[in-house]
Formats: sequence, structure tokens, C-alpha cells
Amino acid sequence: MTVDERRLLRLFRALSETRQAGLLDYAEFLLARVAPEEVPVPQTPLEIARPSQESVVKAIKRLRETYPMLDRAKLIHEISALMSQHLVQGRGAPEVINELEALFLRHYQVMQDIQ
Repeated sequence: MTVDERRLLRLFRALSETRQAGLLDYAEFLLARVAPEEVPVPQTPLEIARPSQESVVKAIKRLRETYPMLDRAKLIHEISALMSQHLVQGRGAPEVINELEALFLRHYQVMQDIQ
């Protein structure tokens, strides 16, 4: 906890319940006035190299970071199917990762065609 946070807590505790409620209301009012900062999402894939040895889970994480502009909800079913093939059916990780890379690239290309 920072010095300011401790000071605010000490002041808050010194107030009556009514004043505490008023302070909380004012803090919520101030927070509501602040527009959330929008973090710009890159519109082109990031260059993240594929390691020579990589698990399917790490590949999914890498590909999500490589393609931050893609809607994860649109990918989840296909990603889950490939992950199941790897875990349940015993498909090799390199083969599944190749398909995951193709999947992400395909979704990126579709997104580009729409824009």
C-alpha cells in the first residue's frame, strides 16, 4: 500500500459512517467521469518467432499475442477442436501447431478482406 493509500484509509476511518458513505459516493462519481484509456490494438500481426520446441498451449498463447486484433470468440471452437485432437487423439504437437498457425492466418486474412 502506498503512503497516499494509507493516508486515505486513515482519514476514511476517522470519519463518521455518514461521511464515509459520502466519501465513497464522491470517489465513485470521480471514477465515473474518467473515460477508460483505450489501448490501441495493432492491426498487423506482430513478429513473434516460433520456438523450435513448443507445446500446443504455448503456441496458442504465442499466436494470440501475434494476432491481437482477432476476436478470440470467433477462434475458440476451432482452437478447442485442435487442442482436443492433440490431447485426446494423440496428434503430434508440431502438426497441430502448424494447423493453428494456418487457422490464425486464415482468420486474419478474412478480417483484412472485410475491411
